[in-house]
Amino acid sequence: MPPSSSSIRKTVGTYLSRHPGERGALAGLLAALDRPVDVTVRTTLPGHVTCSAVVIDRRCRVLHIRHRATGRMLTPGGHIEPEDRTLLAAALREMAEETGIPPGALCLTRQTLGSPVDIDVHPIDANPAKGEPAHEHYDVRYAFYLAEEEPPAVTLQDEEVSGAEWLAMSEVTSPTLRAKLLDAGLDGQPEPVNASAIIHDGHGRYLLHLRDANKPWIWEPGCWSLLGGGREPQDRTLLDTVRRELREEAGLAVADLEPYAVEHVTGIDGTRVPIQLFTGLWNGDPALLPLTEGVMLAWVRPEKFPHMTMLPSTRELLEQHAVDHPLPAGGPTAPAGTAGSEAPSGTVLNVVGVHLYLERDGHVLLGLRHPDSAYAGGSWHVLAGHCEAEAASACLVREADEEAGLVLEPADVELVHTVHMRERPTDPPRVQLFFRARRWVGEPTLREPDKCVSWRWWNVKDLPEPTVDYTRAAIEGIQAGRAYTELGWTR
Repeated sequence: MPPSSSSIRKTVGTYLSRHPGERGALAGLLAALDRPVDVTVRTTLPGHVTCSAVVIDRRCRVLHIRHRATGRMLTPGGHIEPEDRTLLAAALREMAEETGIPPGALCLTRQTLGSPVDIDVHPIDANPAKGEPAHEHYDVRYAFYLAEEEPPAVTLQDEEVSGAEWLAMSEVTSPTLRAKLLDAGLDGQPEPVNASAIIHDGHGRYLLHLRDANKPWIWEPGCWSLLGGGREPQDRTLLDTVRRELREEAGLAVADLEPYAVEHVTGIDGTRVPIQLFTGLWNGDPALLPLTEGVMLAWVRPEKFPHMTMLPSTRELLEQHAVDHPLPAGGPTAPAGTAGSEAPSGTVLNVVGVHLYLERDGHVLLGLRHPDSAYAGGSWHVLAGHCEAEAASACLVREADEEAGLVLEPADVELVHTVHMRERPTDPPRVQLFFRARRWVGEPTLREPDKCVSWRWWNVKDLPEPTVDYTRAAIEGIQAGRAYTELGWTR
């Protein structure tokens, strides 16, 4: 199925955000996209969309072919066919048909990240033999680098193409394309434009992501893979990319990510995709992460890899990582805070949360959660966090400093309320511990603005809306002198 007008409009919009001065030149294309016509069909008049592939080698030369119909030297390209799912796919297909160069010999460029490097409007003369009147082509051009050092052999489509030549960028025949290529600083040197993370717990387990199986248009459908994704224009580095992807896909922050290796895979468009892999330690519970893509996250040991649907290259990398990061003496052990084989049969782990109840002059400290927060976005909540491999009081001290810059001493806090709850029947049960601090040092500051956008003291008898339900219940319980509350349990 060819690309829709809405998807083409999005592509054109991205291009115009980089080249706003060309909006007038593309007025005809924009008008066509607003009409109830298919701009990918060659019979659509007065103009329709075509696609071209701009292939750049290590010497910064651009491949041109000579079209028999016009005798002109142009970059490979042509009309969109019904089987082309995207404009990029159409450009790659035309490249393969006209030159014999397959998509796997090419990779995307960091400078354009799969967006068009140029959109050119040029007139096409009438062709009475085909019954075609004079019209316009809106040619969407994508830039690619050669994946290998030497250019591959060119096998020309004899009925349409009479020759091929690699031209220096300064000799590119299209003036608009030539200017864009020179301005973009395209150097022909391929580099990763995707980043993924090998996350392990230091005890032989790897965090793997099961991707959707019913979405054939995504990469690795139905496979176990690593969290990660493609670089976006706002990412200054690939480390920024992998951190953003972890946050967007799973609300996950992993400290001290380090470069590990580069993996080469085949993308959904058939091109070569170099992926920069980072590695880092984390030992939390995947079930608690707010997964926004895919089916699930799970800890997996290397001995399970052969029984899982996984790209061979991913399996090999993980197995090599296991060799490079041997287990502590004594072999695999259950990480601190997780269930081991000694857990009694039928045990269900409860998540432990710690909460800071600060009261001053009849007012309690609440923070307004960031609207994009993985939990309770836009709601008021006390300072809180999840226990890791630490005592609850130590967790409270750590969270107070990390979130608000408050200094507490474990001896100065006391447990004043406990909420045992389950928000949904499928969620793990949670034990929420509320501690009152008798003394503290400092005033609350925004140390994690991506999670909390404001700290404010509220009258305990007039809490704001919305306040997190169990937080409100705990504050009311503390005021009433109750030590315990249950929420969400069916009797």
